[in-house]
Amino acid sequence: MKSNLVTEGEFAGWRCWREDAFEQAAGPFYYRDDEQGPVAAFRAEAKHMNLGASVHGGCLMSFADFALFAIAKDEIGEDGFAVTAAFTSEFLSGAKEGQLIEARGEVLRGGKSLIFLRGLVTAEGTPCLNFSATLKKITLR
Repeated sequence: MKSNLVTEGEFAGWRCWREDAFEQAAGPFYYRDDEQGPVAAFRAEAKHMNLGASVHGGCLMSFADFALFAIAKDEIGEDGFAVTAAFTSEFLSGAKEGQLIEARGEVLRGGKSLIFLRGLVTAEGTPCLNFSATLKKITLR
């Protein structure tokens, strides 16, 4: 999966998927590897908030879906492609404007065509959303 290196701002040195218009509008969302493994992140802004002044649940789910591909990037491969086949999540707590939102997770099993994952979204270390998913590797024609 092709990505772009971010060269400016808070997330300089992180990556984002190449020209994904939805994720740029919803996020923007970023990922990298650190000493603990893959991590995805974004800074909660006013545009992410619901009327209750918490990050909108749809935003957290979109971010978790983004994070799946950061977590599974080694299973998918640099030239590979995958889609989300199944996704479940539970909301644990709200996140506030200005907080750093992160997601970490693990590949439970990677096969020839399916990848099974789970993860956790946190806001400044507080769990906000847990998720699990199945990705389907596909061949672009």
